[in-house]
Amino acid sequence: MPFRPSHRQLEYLVMLGETGHFGEAAKRCNVSQPTLSVQVSLLEKQLGVTLIDRMPGQVMPTPVGAEIIAAAKVILNGLDEIRALAMGSKANLGGAIRLGVAPSFGPYFMPYLLPPLHQTYPELKVYIREDRPRQLERAVLEGETECGLGPLPSNEEGLVAFQICRERILLGVPKAHRLAAFETITSQELKGEKLLTLGAGHRLMDEVRRLADMSGAVLAEEYEGSSLDAIRQMVSIEMGLSLFPELYVRSEFGKEDGVKLLTIQDWQGIRDIGFFWRRSSARGNHFEALAGLGRTVAERIFQSGDVK
Repeated sequence: MPFRPSHRQLEYLVMLGETGHFGEAAKRCNVSQPTLSVQVSLLEKQLGVTLIDRMPGQVMPTPVGAEIIAAAKVILNGLDEIRALAMGSKANLGGAIRLGVAPSFGPYFMPYLLPPLHQTYPELKVYIREDRPRQLERAVLEGETECGLGPLPSNEEGLVAFQICRERILLGVPKAHRLAAFETITSQELKGEKLLTLGAGHRLMDEVRRLADMSGAVLAEEYEGSSLDAIRQMVSIEMGLSLFPELYVRSEFGKEDGVKLLTIQDWQGIRDIGFFWRRSSARGNHFEALAGLGRTVAERIFQSGDVK
């Protein structure tokens, strides 16, 4: 039988790659530094390749080491899935889910989802991380995160997507702006206007760019917002216009007096939101159950009427 690394060796290698330090990696793995060092060296010998470049005060993966670390993360995630499947018999969706959420949706949806989720699966632990949608997709594909929630990925064959809602996107303008006198405008009325946007990796940036291209508006290249709150505040002091998704508006615009929300007649301001997970995941039934509950919650939220 050919040599196969142990899961301990893979854990040590992954942690070493993440920390870049033998002592810190050993501490996080709850082993002594010599133990971790010996096992990584043994793994290199058994595989016949150098996985880690060792330099004074720093270690980093070699090119092949980085590839093997990425594969090891997927393998370790698969082992976690085996454990979760065994625990699934307790009807708690495997006991734990590492859930990545897009910052333009997750923080405004999770307060609605978590109470019924906890009531339905009281033993389930949900470890939540926020990240930009494209980074979330990569993290799910590489096994760092088990399931994602946010704008649905486009044309990603390695992922399964489950749509839970279609969210409107509204235009925000300063209350003192000439367009604030209207409820609805056409895209041509934005010609020459400055549009503020979130940074690269946010799919909402793609929507702003698409609107700028069709309307003749100018994308504010000198600034990329770090959050919707920051952009909202900049719009309120007349630094530009921007787009805001519906659930964020419901959550945050009740306390906003400086921004007027408009619809655009000839522009399809919508985005599809849902859960997504790795197609090869053994926990698809867990994530489908989570997404099904999410869809029920989303339907209840969005049936409550207009946001304006």
